[in-house]
Amino acid sequence: MKTSRRQFLMLGAGLGSSLVLNGTAFADAASTLSESDPAAQAVGYTEDASKVNKAKFPTYAAGQTCASCSLFQGKATDAYGGCTLFGTKQVAARGWCSSYSTM
Repeated sequence: MKTSRRQFLMLGAGLGSSLVLNGTAFADAASTLSESDPAAQAVGYTEDASKVNKAKFPTYAAGQTCASCSLFQGKATDAYGGCTLFGTKQVAARGWCSSYSTM
């Protein structure tokens, strides 16, 4: 099958834009959630559960971390993983927020 120059350029442009868009999606997926992010502040997210303000968050219990939360989408052994609360941002496995759930 013979491909014309026009078909080749259209195919190349489509393929190139797909690669660029996929690269952007992977870059966003790898970003970590900052404690200063407004969404993180709204739920009291901290990257280190041992530093939770227990007076402000009395529901916190020792041993609760993102890795053991039902919203955590990584493996318990991962340093960071996805969370259903924060879209494509990754949370620290040793972190905590007030939305912690064991269900």
